Order: sequence, then C-alpha cells, then structure tokens
Amino acid sequence: MNASLNVTLRQLRVFIEVSRLRSFSRAGAEIGLTQSAVSRSVRELESEIGLKLIDRTTREVQLTDVGMDLVGTVSRLLADLDEALREARDLGQQRRGRVIVAASPTVACRLMPRVIASCSRQFPLVTLSLRDDVQSDVLRKVKSGEVDFGVVIGPFSVDDLHGEPVMTDSFCLVARRDHPLAHECAAPWEALAGERLVMLDYASGSRPIIDAVMQQHGVDAQVVQELGHSATVFGLVEAGVGVSVLPRLALPLPADSSLVALPLTPRAERTVELVRRRDRSLSPAAQSVWSLIAGLPRRAEDL
Repeated sequence: MNASLNVTLRQLRVFIEVSRLRSFSRAGAEIGLTQSAVSRSVRELESEIGLKLIDRTTREVQLTDVGMDLVGTVSRLLADLDEALREARDLGQQRRGRVIVAASPTVACRLMPRVIASCSRQFPLVTLSLRDDVQSDVLRKVKSGEVDFGVVIGPFSVDDLHGEPVMTDSFCLVARRDHPLAHECAAPWEALAGERLVMLDYASGSRPIIDAVMQQHGVDAQVVQELGHSATVFGLVEAGVGVSVLPRLALPLPADSSLVALPLTPRAERTVELVRRRDRSLSPAAQSVWSLIAGLPRRAEDL
C-alpha cells in the first residue's frame, strides 16, 4: 500500500496563487510570503507528489499539463473547505443553527412571538421553533433534552435544572363590560369574593400563585370552570359564565370582544424564568436566544 501524501494546505494555497498570478513574486506579495518561500513551497509540493507542476523561466511561469489538471481540482477542494470553515465560524459566532424552546401557554402567547421576531432580525441564520406546553411538560422536555431550554413560571425547585429569572408579571381581573367593576381603573382582590371564577387549571404555573394570593386576602369565590388555555377562558367569560384572574402576559384580549382587563390591587407577581439542564451547555445558537430573552424588560407591563 502506498504511503499517504504529506501535503499541506499552505502548499496548495501557494500553488493556486502562483497559478492564478503566473508569478512567484506577485503570489508572495498577495499571501504575505517572500518569493523564496513561495518557490520553496511549490518545490516541496512537487517533491511530495513526484510530478512537475510549474515550468519556470526567467520571463514567465507556465503550468504543466499535470499542473493545469491539478489547479481545477484543488480550487474546488479549497472552496469547499473555506465554505465549511465559514459555516463553523458562523455557528461559533451564534449566527447559525436550530433552537427549540418550550414555553408555558401564558408566556408563549405574548412573550415568545416578540422573541421569535427579534431572533429573525438579529440572527437570520438561526431557526427558532416554539413548543407551547403546560408547565409540567415544559420541564419534562427540558430534562429529556427534547428542547434546548424552557420559559416557565417560577420559582420552582428542580435539582437538575438551572433557572434564571427574566421578568415579573402581575395579575388582572378579566370581566365583561357590563360587570359592575368594568368601569373602574383597578379592582381590589377582595372584589372577587362571591364571584363565579373561570380559572386556568393546576397545570398552569400561575394557578397556585393566584390561589395563594386569594387566600391571603380572604377571598371566598366559587371556581366554576378550570381550563388549560386562556383563549377558552376568554370565551367563557364573554359568554357570561363568570369572571377570571389571568396574568398580564395572557393578554391582549380578543379583538372586538366585550371584555375588559383591570389590574388587581395590591399588585401580586409571578416570575417568568428561563430553565435549562445543569449538565448540558447550550449551543451557541441557543445561548444567543437565551440571552435575547434574558435581555427583555424586567416587568411584563413594559413590553
């Protein structure tokens, strides 16, 4: 078996420049080498492959037939190599790749569209895919590696996951325009007493927080429906089934609806957090999207 050739990229690039410029001195000036270094590199290449590639005279440089054949092949190989290296550099500079993010529904509906639009502008070669899932499924997918990271409602305690707070979000009362509170600027939590409530179910990261705040203010209300998505909540409230308490990120209200949203006072907050696995580094593309979300305003009202 023949021994493999010990040809270097530098030798091939020097050869291509000499063949293009038909001059050792001009090739050296182009790539930053002395004329003698260029000549030596070409001789080493010819010695390694055992064939004459260039005929030199005092006046001109001419490629041999073998040299002519080699120029085309080497030029294509170097072009392919340069493209591969550019792609690797783009990936390393957070400009190329596929990122999958899972988010809780009340986060996904308002926050993530802004993130996707910003990502498209800032990182046009990053493909960002969104999965809107209930919080427990978001955490499961982050743990399993099905998604790069998640956006959830905190605080949460999971040993193998790392969380980073992004922003705070407050709660509002959603009611029909004919509700007695509809024309107020805000509503106290105590105003919920005796109301029929249409609420997000316990798969939502917000529900335990809402229940705790109502208990803190001594609110005794009847929960008549528990649902998975805010869009369904809006429909039932508009139909007169009851009123609801929703995070501001679940807004805006449906267009042309008969609903209003009032801030609930005193302000109660939930925390929106980024979450990823502790034992796995984010890809450069995923890190760029993570940083984009982490740089959002600290309060949902400022979006």
